[in-house]
Amino acid sequence: LTARRTEQLQALATELEKRGAKCHVFPADLARADAPRKLFDAIESAGLRIDVLVNNAGFGDLGPFAQADQAKLLRMIQLNVAALTELTGLYLPGFVARSAGRILNVGSIAGFQGGPYMAVYYATKAYVNSFSEALHTELRGTGVTVTVLCPGPVATEFAAVSGMHVTRVFSAGQAMGAGPVALAGIRAMRAGTRMVVPGWRNRLMLFLARLMPRGTVLGAVRWMMSKRL
Repeated sequence: LTARRTEQLQALATELEKRGAKCHVFPADLARADAPRKLFDAIESAGLRIDVLVNNAGFGDLGPFAQADQAKLLRMIQLNVAALTELTGLYLPGFVARSAGRILNVGSIAGFQGGPYMAVYYATKAYVNSFSEALHTELRGTGVTVTVLCPGPVATEFAAVSGMHVTRVFSAGQAMGAGPVALAGIRAMRAGTRMVVPGWRNRLMLFLARLMPRGTVLGAVRWMMSKRL
């Protein structure tokens, strides 16, 4: 288990151990450029072999790009894109050598179109979606699979960090619970599925978006995001 806050990681480890799991906690801030390699080295030093990698860390930011905190946006790219890529690159050779391994990357339905007023976040998720699908196909026949989980809004701390906690999509109960989303991802990963989009609303949205002109979809996203500012 890895994340920034040691106390919450320890609490999660205690909860999971009550259910029969054996947990190891490695606190790390993956928004730091040196963190993925340090995390990998710490796990190797502990003598642990990783068979499943879940790249779940990420955050967003709502607002016009011209007014954004550029340092925050660069941290977002480091966390959402660079850390995910580096950890995948560090563990994948071992998976391929053993002809076994599973990678679950958390993308988003946001990655299927541009996102005015969340331009960088949407772009990072487009990267995750594309990168994961490409690797899934590249690794065919190796015994290793890559699955990308593409949820819509999920009831987690993401809303507060991104500034979207007061928007209707989160405040009106439209966000899915983290449990069902995680379960959908785990089931798809175990099955070796390339991509999973949990929730019928999200699947319907993607279907309709494919039928509309791209400019229309971008305009709709811009309108929705501007209402949230």
